[in-house]
Amino acid sequence: MAKGQPRRALGAALLVAALTSTAACAGGSEPGSSGPPAPAAGQQAPAKTAAQLAREKKAALAERRAVRAAAAKKWGLKLTPLEAPAPPRTKPRITTRKGFETDGEGLPPVFTTVPTKEKVVFLTIDDGAEKDPELIRMMSDLKIPYSAFLSDYVVSDDYPYFARMQKSQPGGVALHNHTLNHKYLPGLSYARQKREICGMQDVIEKKYGKRPELFRPPYGNYNEDTLRAAKSCGVKAVPLWASEAFPDHMEWREWDRDLHPGDIVLTHFRGEEDWKGSMPDMIRRVMNVITSKGYAVGKLEDYV
Repeated sequence: MAKGQPRRALGAALLVAALTSTAACAGGSEPGSSGPPAPAAGQQAPAKTAAQLAREKKAALAERRAVRAAAAKKWGLKLTPLEAPAPPRTKPRITTRKGFETDGEGLPPVFTTVPTKEKVVFLTIDDGAEKDPELIRMMSDLKIPYSAFLSDYVVSDDYPYFARMQKSQPGGVALHNHTLNHKYLPGLSYARQKREICGMQDVIEKKYGKRPELFRPPYGNYNEDTLRAAKSCGVKAVPLWASEAFPDHMEWREWDRDLHPGDIVLTHFRGEEDWKGSMPDMIRRVMNVITSKGYAVGKLEDYV
């Protein structure tokens, strides 16, 4: 072997090693592999482009619509409920509806419609007499938000039913105050009204873990004492309703007999013994009306 050959061989070996090391540091993949290399430990993956995010959002929306369409078919709805718009970043300022005022100042506002320009309405269910497990399953499958206003005299025989309802949706079903015994409040003294309202606040807090901020007086009747008592119990607002749903018809407060952005829809926990149909029948009726008019159902607590 010539005198210079060992040095040339050593230099060639060092060159190959250097090139291999450089390729490894540059993030080269193994022979035969495809696609971009995984980020090194401690490094973040490249940020998604706006186009990728838009495609993912569109795909997620399509999947939600498909699931809801299947649920609508399962439960016999004529139309697939529309998806509610994103809730506002800041809740709108709620004021007492004209004609519903009292002389008192600083009292919880009384209203029938939430201020919004979005085509969204809110579904509320009163009292708690009928405890139909099909209602919970139906609303969970359809992913329709709703709020319950409970009276203890009809709830107390099955508190667990409403605990299941409360946990039946990812965002929770809010349980609010409809008094202990569903009395005509303007006919009671301030002290008795306060017992009715504050007593139900205590029941809901004890049984379901949260003191409500919303209160609905029985029959929608109240006076200034009602609002003062409600405020003393921690109530922030008094939502009434713009329309009422039954299994076979709708009743309307407004002259045009129609829905409006932000309207609150009332119905009741009732069954076939009390009206012409079951609670799922009532939901089918009200949702077909709401959807046919181009409205979605939003979560009241996201706005109030």
